[in-house]
Amino acid sequence: MEKVIKLNGKKYEVPKGVGTVRQLLDHLDLSDRIAVIEKNQSIVPKGAYEEPVNDKDQIEIIHFVGGG
Repeated sequence: MEKVIKLNGKKYEVPKGVGTVRQLLDHLDLSDRIAVIEKNQSIVPKGAYEEPVNDKDQIEIIHFVGGG
């Protein structure tokens, strides 16, 4: 069964094999970036990225972009 979450305000179908916050960041190519992750309106500390991503979760990812 596919999981559907709300990612940054939009419906997103989570691919099979993506079961944790860390795996979601890897899938989105954001694992090497400095980011703030919020799951169901609570900040997820970096040490808790093994927390599961469940159907109907609301996840916000804010990552920083350098420039000048």
